[in-house]
Amino acid sequence: MLFTGRLTANAAINAVKGDKQVINFTVAINQKWKNKAGEKKEKTAFVDCAYWRNSGIAEYLTKGAVVEISGWMEAQGYQSKKDGIRARLICTCDTIKLFSLVAKASDPTDSAEKRAVTAGTGKDDDDLPF
Repeated sequence: MLFTGRLTANAAINAVKGDKQVINFTVAINQKWKNKAGEKKEKTAFVDCAYWRNSGIAEYLTKGAVVEISGWMEAQGYQSKKDGIRARLICTCDTIKLFSLVAKASDPTDSAEKRAVTAGTGKDDDDLPF
């Protein structure tokens, strides 16, 4: 699966068995269109993501950043006490491409100096226009 969206919050690094770490974050995918009457419509899907390869990218995965995710997608159903039967989308990420970085509140010049990085390939991507 390949999709592009914005992070809804800063990524979290979680420790699992042994010395392994996983980065968890949620991506919002927006779809906008006009119906036959010309009214603007919008729908948003939220995808819970897990990235297991390199926890160093977590500092770049901040709220509002635009990312392209490639990975394995699955839908998972569960029983909510409040809302009954619910479902969520889960993606185990293979690669993460950053298309925009959001400046941290503590250092507003930080994002302008960062280079674009494609996680999962082990190299910097200097051809991106930001």
